[in-house]
Amino acid sequence: MSSFLEEILRVKEQEVTALPDRPTFERNITLKPSLRKRLLESDHLQIVAEFKRASPSKGIIADTLLPVERAKRYEDAGAAAVSVLTDQTFFRGSLQDLREIAESVQIPVLRKDFIISEKQLREAHAAGADIVLLIVAALSSERLAELRHFAAELGLETLIEVHNERELETALAVEPDILGINNRNLHTFEVSLQTTEQLMTQIPSSIPVLSESGMATPDDAQRVAIAGVSGLLIGETLMRQGDAQLPGVLRGFQVKRFPLVKGSY
Repeated sequence: MSSFLEEILRVKEQEVTALPDRPTFERNITLKPSLRKRLLESDHLQIVAEFKRASPSKGIIADTLLPVERAKRYEDAGAAAVSVLTDQTFFRGSLQDLREIAESVQIPVLRKDFIISEKQLREAHAAGADIVLLIVAALSSERLAELRHFAAELGLETLIEVHNERELETALAVEPDILGINNRNLHTFEVSLQTTEQLMTQIPSSIPVLSESGMATPDDAQRVAIAGVSGLLIGETLMRQGDAQLPGVLRGFQVKRFPLVKGSY
C-alpha cells in the first residue's frame, strides 16, 4: 500500500468512527437506470463524468463550478452517469454535493470515496447514490467481499477498482458489477494506459470495464476502446472545460467499442 493511501485511510478511519451507525436523513431518490446494463449494451464507449474540485496530485482543478449545474450539463451532453467525489479532506468534496446532484439528474450517480465501512454505504444509499466505489488497494479481501455483499443488499451497484494483476484477481473473486482499471500508479502517480491494455486480456467479457485516469483526448479513448473497455471515467479533463466546449469534448470520447474475447473464470 502506498504511504499516500495509508494517510488517506488513517483520516478516513477517524471520520468513519465519528459517523452515526445510521444516516440522519432518508433517501428520496427514484430508482435510476442500471449503469452496468448500459455499459454492456452500448456499441460506443459510455462516459462516467466526474465532479471533482481538486485532487492531491493536481491541486485545485475547478473550485468555482456548481455541482448541480455541472452535473446537468454532463447529463445533457450524453454522459451515462455522474461520479461525485465526496472526500472532503483530500478532494474538497462533500456528501451534500452527491445529494444535490442525485436529486437533479435522471442518470445514475456514483459515490467516489475511500469506502471502508458499512456506515459509508448506508450513507451513500441515503444520499441518493446508485453506485459505490470499492478500491481493492484499500481493503482486505475479506472486507471487500463483505462490503460488496452489503452494497448489493442496499440495491447499490459496485464499481470495484484495481491497479494491477494481484488486485484484479481479488476483484474478480467477488464478481463486481463493474470493474474499474485505474491507470494511475498509487506509488508514483504516473499514468499509463498500458495498465488497461494489459489487464483487459484477463477479464471476462461478462464484466463491463471502465478505464480510469489519463483520458485527455479522443485518441486515448480509441486506444482503450481497442483493448475492449466498455466506458471511461473522466474527471479533470471534463472539469476544465467551459460550458460551451463541454458537449463536444464529451462526445469526442464516445468512440466505437471494440469488444474482444477476453478471459474466463
